[in-house]
Amino acid sequence: MLRDDISITITLVLVLINAGVSFAAFNNQALMDKLKFNPYLIKHRKQWWRFFTHGFVHADIMHLAFNMIAFYSFGRIMEQLYHQLFGEKAILYFLCLYFGGLLTAIIPTYEKHKNDSWYNSVGASGAVSSVIFAFIVYAPFSTIAVFFVPMPAIVFSVLYVAYSIYAGRRGADNVNHSAHLSGALFGLLFTAIVDPQAYPHFIEIIKNRLG
Repeated sequence: MLRDDISITITLVLVLINAGVSFAAFNNQALMDKLKFNPYLIKHRKQWWRFFTHGFVHADIMHLAFNMIAFYSFGRIMEQLYHQLFGEKAILYFLCLYFGGLLTAIIPTYEKHKNDSWYNSVGASGAVSSVIFAFIVYAPFSTIAVFFVPMPAIVFSVLYVAYSIYAGRRGADNVNHSAHLSGALFGLLFTAIVDPQAYPHFIEIIKNRLG
């Protein structure tokens, strides 16, 4: 059902936009400041665009590369699957998954830091998490490589959530782990809404594997 020989138009366009905007911002601090997520400026100066634009700028090349490699790997497969499931509406659903994850992932951060003028966040991690976890519902035992270590997707999901909770509580690495968790949750909930058969199928896969 999930193949690699697919058209990747939407996925590729999003990757190229992320790369283009991020590289532009690397060399233009004023642009970075204009686009990054600053909840204080959103609340007090009504700069609502930051809810979305923060997802197109990244802290550095490694941050950008990690997010875009992950998104490209999973996004192209989800794009194909959506074409199979939703036909002509596939692009709309895929964009809703991506941008819905991007927005939903950052809302808890907004609520927590809306009065902290010093707080900033960048990156598409929330959107990427939503795509990855939507993928896991459909192919929980697909093998994925995490830092070159192969593992089933469902094992990765458990480790990912556990680490995000642990690291988020420590708060020592300047990474917005709550956005990762919120994006993942959005991917799971969005899948349940747009494809009611996804979770019965997921449960059947688990039963068959455990049986």
